[in-house]
Amino acid sequence: MQPPVHFSEEYEEFAAWVREFATPYAEGYNARAHSEEFPWDLAKAMGEAGLLGLGTSEEHGGQGRIGEELTKVHLGIAHEELAYADFYLSQLSYTSNLTAPLLERFLPPAQADEWVPGIVRGEHVVALALTEPGSGSDAAGMRTRAEQVEGGWKLNGEKTSITFAPHSKAIIVFAKTAGGVTAFLVPNAAAGVSVHKFDDPGWKPLGRAAVFLDDVFVPDELVIGGVGDGFRLVMKEFDYTRSVIGLMTTGVARKALDMTIEYVKIRQAFGQPISKNQGVSFPIAENATKLEAARWLTYRALSLADAGQKFSKEAAMTKLYATDVSLQTIRDCIIAHGHTGFSEDLALQAMLRDVSGLEIGEGTPQIQKLVIARSLIGREYV
Repeated sequence: MQPPVHFSEEYEEFAAWVREFATPYAEGYNARAHSEEFPWDLAKAMGEAGLLGLGTSEEHGGQGRIGEELTKVHLGIAHEELAYADFYLSQLSYTSNLTAPLLERFLPPAQADEWVPGIVRGEHVVALALTEPGSGSDAAGMRTRAEQVEGGWKLNGEKTSITFAPHSKAIIVFAKTAGGVTAFLVPNAAAGVSVHKFDDPGWKPLGRAAVFLDDVFVPDELVIGGVGDGFRLVMKEFDYTRSVIGLMTTGVARKALDMTIEYVKIRQAFGQPISKNQGVSFPIAENATKLEAARWLTYRALSLADAGQKFSKEAAMTKLYATDVSLQTIRDCIIAHGHTGFSEDLALQAMLRDVSGLEIGEGTPQIQKLVIARSLIGREYV
């Protein structure tokens, strides 16, 4: 057996393929970070390259389903490499490679044929709407309701902090029914849907919004999975998404660290490069060590998932540790750059904002600590 300390040749080749695609887009990251225009050019290019179809069957234009052609480790590698070049590449891949397989598996075939290929080709995006003003990680505490009517359902409620909502063609909405939490595919153009965009400091080209549902009719064929299966679908994906976020954050932070390493070698002070000062070189060494630990904790979580083992604890650990380490790394990189690090001329401030958004997504650090504590001590004791 190959020791789990490095990637196999197959994974290395996959990483190189993603890196080759992503590298040319790195230079445009900072400009995109200050624009509210959705990066459809990136989405189309990623679709053509096959990076939005990781986990989707070839029948719908994808690269193959997870467990057949690809593994969750493949997805982790893709997100890390994309985030290193441009955070928005990674976020586009993250969402599309989550929603397309979900719709492919749990929508009726005719509806999957209508919605999935467009996601894979980068022609439209589908947002995920779980969070509500009064319930974030507490999926069971949602207030959005779906009432069964002739031919379908009527949805009423409010979702908040929904990424991609201002630019999406449809939204996967989780709502309570008499049979339990159920997932619905709600087209943005449906009567009664209104989207109110937020003015955020980061994630500007992707957009985030509140979504209001006022007697929105959704036909039966747009129920995702069975009635009452929504909560199971959500909880099943949480462990995977938390793990992948770990690699998205460390990808961005590694880029910040590499930028800083190059800077401190050429920045002169008192007749020598500032890298000669331990106050500069030691934080770089410390952050590089922590980032490497965070990366491999994440790949361990994804490896457990591929092996069919439980990985909730490891997923929560990587979400907690990787985001914390990544944010501290970027802050230290800003300090190393001095006053230029505080400016918008460099991408460091954009990186800090974008990674901060990931720290909040899929559960705050406090939620991750609760998951870890319950796994270690027992739910009845925490």
